[in-house]
Amino acid sequence: MKKSIGAPPWAPWAFLALPLILYAVWVILPICQSLAFAFTKRDSIVYGIQWVGFRNFARLLGDPTFWLAIKNNIIWLALFLLVPIPLGLGVAMLFNNEHRGNKVYKTLFYLPMTLSFAVIGTIWMWIYSPDFGVLNGFLRAIGLEELAKPWLGDKRYMTGALVAVGVWRQVPYVMILYLAGLKGVPAELVEAAMIDGATWGQRLRHIVIPLLAPATVVAMTISIIDSLRAFDIIYVMTNTKARAAEVLASYMYTSAFGYSDFGYGSAIAVVQFLITLAFILVYIGRVLRDETER
Repeated sequence: MKKSIGAPPWAPWAFLALPLILYAVWVILPICQSLAFAFTKRDSIVYGIQWVGFRNFARLLGDPTFWLAIKNNIIWLALFLLVPIPLGLGVAMLFNNEHRGNKVYKTLFYLPMTLSFAVIGTIWMWIYSPDFGVLNGFLRAIGLEELAKPWLGDKRYMTGALVAVGVWRQVPYVMILYLAGLKGVPAELVEAAMIDGATWGQRLRHIVIPLLAPATVVAMTISIIDSLRAFDIIYVMTNTKARAAEVLASYMYTSAFGYSDFGYGSAIAVVQFLITLAFILVYIGRVLRDETER
């Protein structure tokens, strides 16, 4: 009998070597550099380095724009959790039933996820145009001219208008996650509940939603991350010149590349990273604890 030859113990590491090296170079190293830069005053990438300790972080505490960015990020976070999650679930349940044209509707609904942020920003700038935009034109057509606003020109409405664009793009992604999750819900379990007299709401609450918990965890985690690192849409639609719509990512970009204050921008990036990490760890820890108790 021939003796089987097993793979040497170093073989898995040989296959993982290249991706691990790339991950270290493009992810781990920049994170460490940003952390180091946060304790310096840097007037340029190469020259003008001065160690300042925690001075950049102390400066953040007295910076009103920083706190405005925190406030706007909280608005993004709240609306990204309150709107795309339930709306995505509802659309997924609607498309989960087979009916004529179902695939076409799914494709059209998912279309925003295939568009670049430059295209999305351009489309919505046309929609929000105060004089020729579709939104104000519709409001005027139905007799609600007093509700027509300069959506991207008034600081009272700017953040809400930008979040609406982000939510519009996020809902299709959540829908896809829930559609995948609904495929794992046993049809016979739902049918048994119907025979026992359970209403649609009871079936949704006690059967469908608990079985969709893994998809919900992924959807909420992605939504938290996307809301806290919101930048692309803000950059495209305001060019980061609108202080009223500032978030941490855009303020970091403006500080580092607009004013060449790389140390201060790195400090903002570190705070953003810690806030995002804290939300994710708390949420995932709570979910895992609930799963263990069941």
